[in-house]
Amino acid sequence: MGFTETFKALSDPVRRDILQLLKSGKLSAGEIGQHFDMTGATISYHLSQLKKANLIFETKYKNYIYYELNASVFEEIMLWVTEFKEGMHNEKKD
Repeated sequence: MGFTETFKALSDPVRRDILQLLKSGKLSAGEIGQHFDMTGATISYHLSQLKKANLIFETKYKNYIYYELNASVFEEIMLWVTEFKEGMHNEKKD
């Protein structure tokens, strides 16, 4: 996983808000867009950045595309943070 793309995607507050929305389950772009005062094109841009970072994935059903969280990426981030934190504790003991 590329942490650079992940952290770049997470740096934007709108994208973080989209991720918060997706915590409760998959949503279409239209459903996501209803929570923001911005154009559909802008929502699509943010969704594409989240997909590029593998933070979300899309599934197609009939005429709709649904977006949902990619839990495995969040697990990798948490593992990395935990390992980083453990390394800091080990250095303090020396």
